[in-house]
Amino acid sequence: MRLAPLKGHRPLTLLALAGLMAVGLSACGQDNDEAGGPGGGGDRPPPPVVVVAVEPRSVEVIVEYAARVRGSREVEVRARVEGILEERLYTEGQVVSEGDALFRIDREPYEIELKRAEAERANARAELNQANREWQRISTLFNQNAVSERERDSSLSARELAEARLALTEAGVANAELNLSYTEVQAPLAGLTGLESFPEGSLIERGTLLTSVTQQDPVHVRFSLPEQDAALQRAARRAMTDAQAEAPREAWLTLPDGSEYEEMGQIDFTDSTIDPRTGSVSARAVFPNPEGMVVPGQFVRVRVLVQELDDIFLVPQEAVGQGAEGPRIFVIVEDTAYARSVELGPIVDNRQVVLSGLEADDRIVVSGQVTLQDGMPVQVSVADSAEEVVDDETAGEVSLDDELAADEEA
Repeated sequence: MRLAPLKGHRPLTLLALAGLMAVGLSACGQDNDEAGGPGGGGDRPPPPVVVVAVEPRSVEVIVEYAARVRGSREVEVRARVEGILEERLYTEGQVVSEGDALFRIDREPYEIELKRAEAERANARAELNQANREWQRISTLFNQNAVSERERDSSLSARELAEARLALTEAGVANAELNLSYTEVQAPLAGLTGLESFPEGSLIERGTLLTSVTQQDPVHVRFSLPEQDAALQRAARRAMTDAQAEAPREAWLTLPDGSEYEEMGQIDFTDSTIDPRTGSVSARAVFPNPEGMVVPGQFVRVRVLVQELDDIFLVPQEAVGQGAEGPRIFVIVEDTAYARSVELGPIVDNRQVVLSGLEADDRIVVSGQVTLQDGMPVQVSVADSAEEVVDDETAGEVSLDDELAADEEA
C-alpha cells in the first residue's frame, strides 16, 4: 500500500514512518537511562535531617490578655447639704487619707439652724420641768382626795406631751449638728482625688457631684477571658464562693513600658455569663499597689496561669507538619523516618505542646523534614537539645536549596 504523494514532495511510505518513530522512542529511553530512572536521582544519597530526643515533662500554660487598670474602689464625693462652696481644701490629683477634708461649704446658715434647734430644746426642757412639778402637786392632792381624777389625768397628759416635745427638739438638734458637720466634705476613703466639678463660690445643691476619689491599693485589672478557658473561670468562681476551694489563679502584670510589675496578683472574679458579641467572659485580677506604680486607666497586659499539664512533650514548632490525618511529626527509627500522628496542645514559650503521639526518648526530626515521606531512609545529625534548633527554619531552607540545586544538575 502506498500513500498518495503530496504536491511538490516525494511519496512517504508507512515503512518509513515506522522507522522514524522507533528512532524517537530509542532516544527517549536513552535519556531516561542517563537521568538515572524515573525520578532523575536513583543514585542520590538519603536526605540529611537534624533530630532531637524528647522527654515527657510538666509545664505551666500561661496566657496573656490585654487589660485595663481600675481602682479597687471609685467613689463619687457629693454634697450632702446645699449652700455656697467656700473653699477647696485639697490639691487636685493628690493622694488623701480617709476622713481628710476636701471642701468647705458656707457654715453660717447651719450654725444658726443649730442655735435655733438648741433654743427649742431648752424651751421644751423648761416645759417638761413645769409639767413634772404640776404632776407632783396634782398627784399629791389626788391622794388626799382634794382634786378629781380628771384633773390628775390632764396633768399626766401634759407631762407626757412635754416629754415628747423634748425628744422632738433633741432630734432637731442632732439633725442640725449633722448638717453643720456636712459643711466640711471629707474623703470617704483613702485614694487619689480627681478634678473638682465646681469652683469656689458656686451655689451647690444637695447631692451635687464635687469630685471623686479612687482607691489605688489594691487595684483591679479587668480583661476579657476567652470562652474556651473554662478551667480558669471555674476556679475563680469557686474561690469566690468557698473558702476551702481551690486557691485563686495567679496572675502577673506587664506595664505599658514593657517592664514586669513586681507584685503578683490573683484572679478573684469571672462573670457568670458570656458576652454574645465577643464570645468572651469578663474577668478581674487584684494586684497590690503600695507604691502607686500602677495607675487606674492604664492599658496593660495580664498573664494568667491557665492550666498545668503533666507528662507532655515540648517540641519546636518547626517539627510539626500537616498530613492527611492531621498534625504529624517524623520520628527516626534506625535511620528511617516514620510519620506519626500527634495530638497538639497550646504553644508554650514558642514551643508546641504535644499531648499524645510521642514516647520518651523518641528522636524527632526538627529540620529537613520538608521533603520526607513515611518510611524514607535519612542521614541523621543529632542536636543536643531543642533550643539549638534555629527558630526561623534556616537549616531546613538550606537543605531544601541543596536538593533543588542537585535536581537542576541532574
